[in-house]
Amino acid sequence: MMKKKVLTFCVAALGALTLSACSNASADGDVVAETANGNITKDEFYNKLVDQYGDAVLKEMLYDTVLSEEYPVSEEDVQAEIDKVKESYGDQFESALQQNGFKDEAQFKDFLKTQLQKEKATTQGVEVTDEEVKEYYENMKQEVQAKHILVEDEETANEVIEKLNNGGDFATLAKEYSTDSSSAENGGNLDYFSTGDMVYPFEQAAYNLEVGEISEPVQSDYGYHIIKVTDKREKEDTSSLGTFDEMKDQLKTELLNRQANTEKLSDIMNNAEININNKVLKEKISF
Repeated sequence: MMKKKVLTFCVAALGALTLSACSNASADGDVVAETANGNITKDEFYNKLVDQYGDAVLKEMLYDTVLSEEYPVSEEDVQAEIDKVKESYGDQFESALQQNGFKDEAQFKDFLKTQLQKEKATTQGVEVTDEEVKEYYENMKQEVQAKHILVEDEETANEVIEKLNNGGDFATLAKEYSTDSSSAENGGNLDYFSTGDMVYPFEQAAYNLEVGEISEPVQSDYGYHIIKVTDKREKEDTSSLGTFDEMKDQLKTELLNRQANTEKLSDIMNNAEININNKVLKEKISF
């Protein structure tokens, strides 16, 4: 999980690194580099960096500024995440930072702080019980095969379910109704999937169904799903799984984040009365 976090944010971090280098270089004068064929000025350098990385860097800075008061993150929380990454990478920690565009641990720590603020904002009010974590852990040992019909609204979903209850053929209805073109022509059939492969509402419903059972409408960001589980099987290799006690905290965090309300973050930022004075960046940045 932490490895994904490092890789996911490398582009913005690289931008922060290069913009930082620009500000340091500018202290020496208007020329940041000289060549036999001409010089590169501070303004040229800055404008290039703004064009390539500026929107990502400024966006992260805005997140930090807006979220820091209402969703503060302690130094101890950030250090705990750093320690997890160090444990994951071991002796490769420093090289991993460099490969992902981070100048040093301090820069990575600043970036992690912003990500933790986002997580705190989007998971506020989300509760995960020990029973849910245990169930999630057990689900990780199993794969599910299913078929589904995806529609835009609940009314249409109920219409499909009524037809299924009256003897309608699932594959035929999938071809007629489903907006998931990749599976509709195949009767709604999906390959075997594991935890983390599908959006969480879909995954949770599928794992809770018995083989042959059809779900009630399941809402996700894509619309409403009607799911029919066609098979369940144990994974051939679960040796990479730790014990439940070893993974409990990690899985709880994962479940929290999978149920995060990302729309809330957009609402917070869009209501923060942000005014970006740079025209180029203003056109690029949206929340």
